[in-house]
Amino acid sequence: MTSALCFPWTQIMELLIFSIFSTILLLSSPCHADSNSNLGSLCTEADNATNSSEYRANLSELQNSLVANAPIQNGFYTTAAGKGATMIYGRTQCRGDLSATDCAACIKNVTMVHGCSNSKNATLWFKWCFVRYSDRRIFGESDEPGMATYNDTNFEDAKVVSEGLNFTKALASTTPNQPSMFYTAVLDVGQSGKRYGMAQCTRDLSKSDCGKCLDFQLATYLNIIGNKRNWDIHGSSCSMWYYDYQFYFNYSTPAAKGGEFCELFKLLLSVSLSLFEI
Repeated sequence: MTSALCFPWTQIMELLIFSIFSTILLLSSPCHADSNSNLGSLCTEADNATNSSEYRANLSELQNSLVANAPIQNGFYTTAAGKGATMIYGRTQCRGDLSATDCAACIKNVTMVHGCSNSKNATLWFKWCFVRYSDRRIFGESDEPGMATYNDTNFEDAKVVSEGLNFTKALASTTPNQPSMFYTAVLDVGQSGKRYGMAQCTRDLSKSDCGKCLDFQLATYLNIIGNKRNWDIHGSSCSMWYYDYQFYFNYSTPAAKGGEFCELFKLLLSVSLSLFEI
């Protein structure tokens, strides 16, 4: 007669939890992917013409169109509203790793910011997306002004600085030839861990202009971000990111929404801990 192999209850729970967590670690992106936030804006001086009811109506129509259409156009959309002297041109783009739901929410949040409401030309950046609008046609051209955000107390390892620079230069040269001009890459720096990079251009640019835009932004802010471990460069035509952890979402599975997996992970952890208390 054969007998079944029995494990104490605690051992069964330990095996179950180990299996769950092992699967999570193998299949998931890290749960410290970043969250959305308002990064700032760049706009021209206040213009009294923006106070007219016609301009306000056109701007509202433009923003609503961007919110509605960008998420179903893979995160990028251009449009115009109004006619003649009150016509407004708009462009928006979400990060390439976002779900349509998160993209729509981000653009909606941007349109609720009123810091540039009295300017005819404005770019408003959030962590996950940006909105650009102007009283002149802005499609297909590279706008060079931008902004950089970084942690001023977290410096890169001295021996990694050169490798990181070469890594970001490679990002800039590779991105224009990628689908949707969006690209992520990982740099292994041995004992110092890994560095994660991402670059993106707006899809109304040519491949050549995309490369020039990224090169320009990198050269412009190099003295600021060169020895920082975590930084972003945001423009209205191209952007670049460099972090010491995987900040982007698993965009290779479109059905997944950014951040949802982390909530599942937290739930499983809570359940697992409660089982140990039984």
